[in-house]
Amino acid sequence: MNIITIKNIFSRLFATHILISLCMLLMLGLANAELVTKEQIKGLDEQVQDIKKDVLGISTELNLLEEKLLFPSSTQISIFFSLEGNTSFQPDAIKVDLDSKNVAHHIYTFKEVSALQKHGVQHIYTGNIRTGEHSLQVSVIGKDGGSKKTDIASHSITKGVGPQFVEIRLTGAGVKFRNW
Repeated sequence: MNIITIKNIFSRLFATHILISLCMLLMLGLANAELVTKEQIKGLDEQVQDIKKDVLGISTELNLLEEKLLFPSSTQISIFFSLEGNTSFQPDAIKVDLDSKNVAHHIYTFKEVSALQKHGVQHIYTGNIRTGEHSLQVSVIGKDGGSKKTDIASHSITKGVGPQFVEIRLTGAGVKFRNW
């Protein structure tokens, strides 16, 4: 026998030995996997649920921190939209301009209109503005008694030092505004 043949034989034996070792390790792993009890699985599941709760809590805290950093209370303005309960107007879309700049627009689904009719309130915009006078213009497109209708209204906002909240309320008489 020459040296090359001996090397091939040793290589094959070594590869076979490794393959047999891997198979034995795999069988041992499967045997150990069967020894995992239902209590251990339940414990792992509880740990996963605890981790999920922690992650959700951290996410909430990060969102609040982000809002405080992006929209400090001294410059913050939030705009909300609602329907008066007895109005027959059903909005299809709304467009909000603040100081002649479009800041929000929304196209409504049937479920959203239904929620608004049940005294729901939509948070449509949050942003930053300086203290002083600002103009708000709203255009609401929808149906009133089966016919298409567009309501356009303007409102003057006097922004103070704290946060400013404005409600756009669609009533039977048109669009009304309320500052908080």
